[in-house]
Amino acid sequence: MSTVAIPSTPLDASAQPEISRPAVIRSPQDVARIVNAGAAKGSNARIVIAIALGGVFLDAYDLTSLAYGIKDIAKQFALAPVQVGFVSSAITFGAILGALFGGYLTDRIGRYRVFMADMLFFVVAAIAAGLAPNAWVLGGARFLMGFGVGLDLPVAMAFLAEFSRVAGRGNKAASVAAWCPAWYAATSTCYLLILGLYAMLPQEHLGWLWRLTLAFGAVPAIAIILVRSRYISESPIWAANHGDLEGAARILKRSYGIDAVVEHTGKSVARPRSASWRNYGVLFNATYRRRTILAAVIGSASSFGYNAIVFGLPVIITSFFAQGPLTTIIASLSLNLLFAFVGGLIGVRAAPTVGAWKLTVLGHSLQFASLIGLALIGRPSGGALVVVAILLLGGYLFGQGFGPGSHSMTYASLSYPTSLRGIGVGFNQTLVRTASTISLFLFPVLAAALGTKVFWVIAVAPLTSLLVLLAIRWEPSGYDIDAEDYQGPQPAVPRSPAL
Repeated sequence: MSTVAIPSTPLDASAQPEISRPAVIRSPQDVARIVNAGAAKGSNARIVIAIALGGVFLDAYDLTSLAYGIKDIAKQFALAPVQVGFVSSAITFGAILGALFGGYLTDRIGRYRVFMADMLFFVVAAIAAGLAPNAWVLGGARFLMGFGVGLDLPVAMAFLAEFSRVAGRGNKAASVAAWCPAWYAATSTCYLLILGLYAMLPQEHLGWLWRLTLAFGAVPAIAIILVRSRYISESPIWAANHGDLEGAARILKRSYGIDAVVEHTGKSVARPRSASWRNYGVLFNATYRRRTILAAVIGSASSFGYNAIVFGLPVIITSFFAQGPLTTIIASLSLNLLFAFVGGLIGVRAAPTVGAWKLTVLGHSLQFASLIGLALIGRPSGGALVVVAILLLGGYLFGQGFGPGSHSMTYASLSYPTSLRGIGVGFNQTLVRTASTISLFLFPVLAAALGTKVFWVIAVAPLTSLLVLLAIRWEPSGYDIDAEDYQGPQPAVPRSPAL
């Protein structure tokens, strides 16, 4: 439990101990200040963040789980390349709509209600996908699953941002960036599961592999449903912004370990803007326009390139090695763990000190160089070139991990205060999932037509984002974004990043 220390004022101050009393809440801004100062030791704030990351883990697992089995699905259902694109992109079509509505609902009815509802989509959709008798049912189940992903990401990002401090280790930027290693942990778990199932299933039943992998997505969803009702509360800042100061005080006690009492002064307290569909227009006013453009470009470019690479990773590795599925699974798993996951951890640790802007610029630069190298190599003919090509793939994933992979969400979440965060993330994810849909739909077609020359097309994505980053130098890490709900843009403008 934590209290706020109020020094006494005796004649001999040095001889007197401090008198402690609970924190006093008179306005929503007081709640934001308490949250931004950090939770008490032993509180549930980290558990809340872990559960929010569990939702991100599930999002990533469901988006990745089809990557390895798509060739078996195409063979089993006799799908043409365009039909493969439809099945692959169905989940992102659902995510587009889910993000559009999820962002609004997150701001309108609260983080808690949306978070408690979206897991049901994952349970039902995962089971339906695993049992799908044809491509149409599979595509429909993946669409439903994507709708759940779209609902979940705005609320998960809101929890990560609104249960973290502004400055220091583990600040808001670091907490939001933690979505990235959670994402890569999920993709690695997916490949580990595939590897285990591949080892256990008889050769004649390997056609079940994709079904079991998809259906397994219901297991972590059920686990999250069972544990999160015990620890998850509404965001205290959201509750305060909507006039429930007493509720915010209870949440601070339960989740933040901080005693707080509400003191009504009788004065009218200005509240932040209320949730409305019109808030989508606010994202493009004079204050937020440049931030919205920057977050959209980073997220869309990152998603377009990453989805093409991850979806095509098994196919790419197979073309490099010209070996069986076991080599493909192990190589995909190793690349995700050694490069993407490690890069994500670095992105989290470096966010408070290096900043999101520099890390994103460096990450995109490494991605662009890696893709150009892969395009120049083409299909490697010798052992040395194969090693170089694999390292370039690893370089792309490493750059994604510490750069745009970590901080696309930092920009989407921390460019807006609490009153706009759900709408901001939802709008961003609508654009990002649109880029994912285009990527997942086009990659099978382009790869079939262009072969390894498709890397030239993918390289346009990080290059575009780099140019926009150099034009808009917004640094969200360490900036008190929630204060804009009460005081407008802060006079202490974030530092101008420089390489």
